[in-house]
Amino acid sequence: MKHLTYPRERTLGSITLVLGLIAWLVLIFGSFGVALVILALGFILHLFIQSSLIAHIKGNGVELSAEQFPDLYSQFSSCCDRLEIKSRPQAYILNGNGGLNAFATKFLGTKYVVLMTDVVDAMAKHDDGVSFYIGHELGHLRMKHLSGGLLRWPALWLPLIGAAYSRARETTCDRHGLACCKSAEGAARALAALAAGVERWKTLDVAAYIKQSSHSSGFWMSFHELTAGYPWLTKRAARVMDVNAKMPKRNFFSYILAAFVPFAGRLGSGFAVLILVYVVGVLAAIGLPAYQQYTTKAILAKNIMQSQNTRDLLGNYYETNKEIPESLSVLSIDAELIDGSLMTLNSDNMSLSISTKKGVLLFTPAENDQGKIIWDCINGEGITPEQLPPSCIRVEIN
Repeated sequence: MKHLTYPRERTLGSITLVLGLIAWLVLIFGSFGVALVILALGFILHLFIQSSLIAHIKGNGVELSAEQFPDLYSQFSSCCDRLEIKSRPQAYILNGNGGLNAFATKFLGTKYVVLMTDVVDAMAKHDDGVSFYIGHELGHLRMKHLSGGLLRWPALWLPLIGAAYSRARETTCDRHGLACCKSAEGAARALAALAAGVERWKTLDVAAYIKQSSHSSGFWMSFHELTAGYPWLTKRAARVMDVNAKMPKRNFFSYILAAFVPFAGRLGSGFAVLILVYVVGVLAAIGLPAYQQYTTKAILAKNIMQSQNTRDLLGNYYETNKEIPESLSVLSIDAELIDGSLMTLNSDNMSLSISTKKGVLLFTPAENDQGKIIWDCINGEGITPEQLPPSCIRVEIN
């Protein structure tokens, strides 16, 4: 039964599992165990949501059995046998409200396959129609797609990888659906019904439909497939007609754009782009002020270093003469620093101010017990205390 697994699923499954485990370890240890609490709360929430779904299925659906819709139950049993599924899931029919769909789910160890009434009714005159949908959903259960999602969850949001793994799983399940059908053409027609609708699938030209897959090599079609969890239906139909069919190559540049779009599951690439915009906005809101503060600190640090000699000369002059110089020119000091900042001396208290590109730095002198001058560095107009660099500390002049 290994031939039913799409080869890329094994590779991508291993990659996402390793990345997911690494991400969880980082989250758990990085948050000092808080991630475990969030994980537990998430599991409880999932349990309640899943219990609601199962209750809805059991309370409103019709369970298939040898007595209840024996024709459908026979197809279900036959498909389980072909896929060598010994422990059979429970199978139900549920009102689809106009949607061609089926799904598999799991709750506390019990597995379920649910067929929507619209699928069953649409495929009434198609021998392989319902069998394909049954096989596809059994594929999800047989491959345990519903069990490993939590461990892989952090990695499934990654651009390209998460979507590729999802598409690979769907291709695997299409192969399971094919295995339950009598012919490849029947499987392809069942898939095409998702596009053609409940009536038109009967007269659909399958070969012509498959040829449409050639359109998927364009930039935008390539991009939207790379960010989606399902391959294009035309490709899926082509692959069930011939599992070794070569698909049109995707546009190279679409990979570059898709590499920046996180995978948003069934919400689609449009929602993923919104997530990307939100993430970029948050990072910009956090990062831009931090970057501006970093550049301010860097500029001020240079001003402090460039004005160090001036403070040394002022301190030495006062210690020697016990008076404040009238101006910087008395000590032959150029008031302009290398970067254009201007130094101003207050002859009353010998404080030194530096008008920088970011604001004003103030240095105020004080005499210690040994008669040495100590300079305090504080922020002036245009500069906040948080913008002061580590070098803006009290320095004793020797």
